Amino acid sequence: MKLFALNGTRDLGHAVARHLNTTLSDLEERDFEDGEHKARPLENVVGQDVFVLHSLYGDSRHSVNDKLCRLLFFIGALRLASAHRVVAVVPYLCYARKDRKTKPRDPIHSQAIARLFEAMGTDMFVALDVHNLPAYQNSFRCPTHHLEARQFFVQHLASDLAQQAITVLSPDSGGVKRAEKFRQALRGAVSQDIGSAFMEKYRSEGKVSGGTLVGPVESRLVLVVDDLISSGTTMIRAAAAALQAGATRVHAVATHGLFTGPANDILADPRLEKIWISDTIPPFRLGSGLIETKLNVVSCAPLIGEAIRRIHAGESLADLLAL
Repeated sequence: MKLFALNGTRDLGHAVARHLNTTLSDLEERDFEDGEHKARPLENVVGQDVFVLHSLYGDSRHSVNDKLCRLLFFIGALRLASAHRVVAVVPYLCYARKDRKTKPRDPIHSQAIARLFEAMGTDMFVALDVHNLPAYQNSFRCPTHHLEARQFFVQHLASDLAQQAITVLSPDSGGVKRAEKFRQALRGAVSQDIGSAFMEKYRSEGKVSGGTLVGPVESRLVLVVDDLISSGTTMIRAAAAALQAGATRVHAVATHGLFTGPANDILADPRLEKIWISDTIPPFRLGSGLIETKLNVVSCAPLIGEAIRRIHAGESLADLLAL
């Protein structure tokens, strides 16, 4: 087995490799003067299972499109080098939010992404907490696995939250199933009843509206659970509504922390006490003040590493979240 991690995901790659008691395989990434690049493995991959780890988010060095092309080209290089099986492990999957037509003649980017990976010869695709699970599962024709980080969040939260009145809040109706799974996992960990609530939210052309909150939040700690935090607007709207309805404190829990645009200013709002994310995306856009006072990062490396081990060994992933 070979495990590669492209630039931008090397830190997470090293953490995954440690879980597997191995090291990252060597590769070359070379940039050219006109913006083109190449990536190639520096180790023999003939007849081997090859796992390529790359989280597809934009940063100051490479746009999300740059990273997507780099991953696709590297998968193509592995195919040319006669790898037996190539598994793309993408903790944060770009374009997953554009999963349906909302305007006439709209594209469906989640389908296009799947076709690109399949065209380059990807044998299997692994992602973590995608925005829309049915869309993800229906877009790919190659085998896919979908990992969920909630159990690791619950393990870190349970000791701090025991014996408190808690409600899990979905910030929109589309995330109710995600929040309910989180609520059930947390209820099992703290052995107490956990409330359930949700908010209405409408988004059109980048503008968000709606603010009705349904569910018990009065005199409770509210956990706002979502798949990602972008600018933070959704989280602050939920925090404001929960506090107005009588909640005592509000924490945000999201697997992917993008923290785009005015996130630093928005998330500095004291109505949101803590922010819990995983390490699928480094919080490089956040200021040191927010990182020190609000941010808590839970590593997804053990989850990804165990999934890779099981895939390579031909074992089932069905009970992985029970670990």
